[in-house]
Amino acid sequence: MSLIASDQFRIVVGLGKSGMSLVRFLAKQGVAFAVADTRENPPELATLKRDFPQVEVRCGALDTEFLCRASELYVSPGLAVSTPALAEAAARGVKLSGDIDLFARHAKAPIVAITGSNAKSTVTTLVGGMAQAAGKRVAVGGNLGTPALDLLADDVELYAMELSSFQLETTHQLKAEVATVLNLSEDHMDRYSGMPAYHLAKHRIFRGARQVVVNRQDALTRPLLRDDMRVGSFGLDAPDLHAFGIRQQGAAKYLAFGQDLLLPVNELKIRGAHNQANALAALALGHAVGLPLAPMLQALRDFTGLAHRCQWLRERNGVAWYDDSKATNVGAALAAIQGLGSDIEGKLVLVAGGDGKGADFADLRAPVSRYCRAVVLIGRDAGRVAQALDETVAKVQVASLDEAVERCAELAQAGDAVLLSPACASLDMFRNYEERGRLFAQAVEALA
Repeated sequence: MSLIASDQFRIVVGLGKSGMSLVRFLAKQGVAFAVADTRENPPELATLKRDFPQVEVRCGALDTEFLCRASELYVSPGLAVSTPALAEAAARGVKLSGDIDLFARHAKAPIVAITGSNAKSTVTTLVGGMAQAAGKRVAVGGNLGTPALDLLADDVELYAMELSSFQLETTHQLKAEVATVLNLSEDHMDRYSGMPAYHLAKHRIFRGARQVVVNRQDALTRPLLRDDMRVGSFGLDAPDLHAFGIRQQGAAKYLAFGQDLLLPVNELKIRGAHNQANALAALALGHAVGLPLAPMLQALRDFTGLAHRCQWLRERNGVAWYDDSKATNVGAALAAIQGLGSDIEGKLVLVAGGDGKGADFADLRAPVSRYCRAVVLIGRDAGRVAQALDETVAKVQVASLDEAVERCAELAQAGDAVLLSPACASLDMFRNYEERGRLFAQAVEALA
């Protein structure tokens, strides 16, 4: 029997960044609500008590009876909907929702919705830059930067939204103008029962979408489609009519739309085949919402990349150094290794390891064997990564990031590149991937 007390009462579950944006939004709307968090001292608790002292807040273990007083729970992306108290509330008739679902109900401008195992932030930022270059009032955020509800405004003409699988778990009808899953590879297996469950969560982005963009080279990105659905595509192969891809003319490679050559890839400041794919995905999404090609291409020429995403740091003794600390899963590391490895004259010296989140590192074996001179391993799962790699590749295990940088400097030769692309999360040694990347950059800069 349902114990729901009121159809007008809501509870925000989780008081982090998105939770606090929900508090602000609901208070502005005049909705009756309370807050719950599994932590005794959640990050935004002091802010909540200062700005909204009238709001009831309960910290610690979730109380199912309390949750069932609400008709709808707005659940933080950090909490799985399978959490027992949440699952019990849902079984008793309470709707589980999230900030993205609420955002979609109130957004008045078209939404470009972007997810994938990797490259979400880069592509979302590119789409935002393209729209801005085209003179659009664009709001960029979601899983990247500003929480979705804080972006809502009457003068916004386009939303470019990065969305994680965690956010999509509680998103029922996004109704995006165009939606894409950029790529799919094993990630967050500590939260999902396997790839099928992860795949299903990602594909919730397509619910109610008017158009979709798919990656021609990743069949897992293609949803079941209505007959009348408009479908765009991108890939690193030669494109068909009305698709984006790569064409070769002589020795030069070009970003292309159908038969039309758009931009030589050597004019991109972001290096590697994976970044060419990112550029093509952004073009396909921008094209779907009617952005003109000229400003989109100018935005691509101007884009220098995001911090910790295959970011060039310096050149020393003929060796280029790159920070790809954001590569917290195997798929992201694969993209960087293959993309950068195929784009340089020499070999890679790879820095990898950390918290593997239960992932299988076997897929690293072939590209590391092909593109890497050596692998320097750090962190808790360094041994597991080492076991997965081919015996022909030199492997060095070290205790610190500073020591890793020193060994890379000894191992790399002129024409090589040193790449921090860990294929692992950072929390075994660092506060987050940003700190890992920042400390790596400091150590690289400190080299004589």
